[in-house]
Amino acid sequence: MSAIDFQELVDRQYAPLFRFALSLAKSEADAADLTQQTFFLWASKGNQLRDPSKAKSWLFTTLYREFLNRRRHEVRFPKVELDDVHEDEMAILPNMNAFDSPTVLQALGEVEEPFRAPLTLFYLEQFSYHEIADMLEVPIGTVMSRLSRGKALLRQRLLSKEEALGNKVVAFQSDKREESHG
Repeated sequence: MSAIDFQELVDRQYAPLFRFALSLAKSEADAADLTQQTFFLWASKGNQLRDPSKAKSWLFTTLYREFLNRRRHEVRFPKVELDDVHEDEMAILPNMNAFDSPTVLQALGEVEEPFRAPLTLFYLEQFSYHEIADMLEVPIGTVMSRLSRGKALLRQRLLSKEEALGNKVVAFQSDKREESHG
């Protein structure tokens, strides 16, 4: 593969790969590392791919496998943070809309990984059931059941967020009414 072809592939696939990595890793730094590692592997092994039209599937499958390998490694060798961050140092931004994209992505991040990966690949990356089954190395029936269960879990997370945020919004509005009448 020429340098120009490689650059075109990176330009086309970086953003979707990064989004998928972010949905899995839940950290921008880890997502960037996974994406970079995937392209590194493509640069060293991509020429072995017989059908160039399968490059996108190869990249997503490789990224998913890298994620699983890292997760296994982290379970065996957990990270120990030496610098503890105090809660009062963290900035928490108010959420204005219960169903804005950050809220949905956060809820998606709370869904267990076996359900999160198919949801992300199907709804955000627009892969078919068959492509997802190949990437995750599971039967198509498993993909369909994980999508169904994952949608139910995501809906449950979003409804609980809506209730929690809805209560805050109502309280905020009632406070404003008291101020304007007083």
